[in-house]
Amino acid sequence: MQYEIKELPEVRVAYLRYKGPFGAAIGDFWHQVVTPWQNAYGLADKVTYGVAQDDPNTTPASECRYDACVEVSAGYEIKPPAKEAHIPAGRYAVARFRGTGADVPAAWGEFFGQLHAEGKADAGVCFERYAADYLLDQETGVFEAELCVPVKA
Repeated sequence: MQYEIKELPEVRVAYLRYKGPFGAAIGDFWHQVVTPWQNAYGLADKVTYGVAQDDPNTTPASECRYDACVEVSAGYEIKPPAKEAHIPAGRYAVARFRGTGADVPAAWGEFFGQLHAEGKADAGVCFERYAADYLLDQETGVFEAELCVPVKA
């Protein structure tokens, strides 16, 4: 998988948490919960992030946590049910992803495997980043995102 090494700045986000099995349910969470929340709070057309808090290979499916995040300015007042978090600044391997929700786990597996084999992967927050003009093809389910993994300096 091709990737670039980038220095990314810290990002303040408002997030809603999903808890349960990863997979199609996360797409449903974005569609049924996150998008209406974004629209209600003036957060449509912002850069968004998907942050898996747990490794589904080692955490029971019912306990897996995923944060659907929206980039917000320093002055933005985050209101419940959302919470505040910060995606840390740092050096990241960034790979472009194009596929369906069903393709995401394999893409992450390939990317992690490659970075570990190269000795570059570092501990820290891994995330998907979606452009402010993110589009999901309603017919095919295909979308684009960036997969971001912290790497050693």
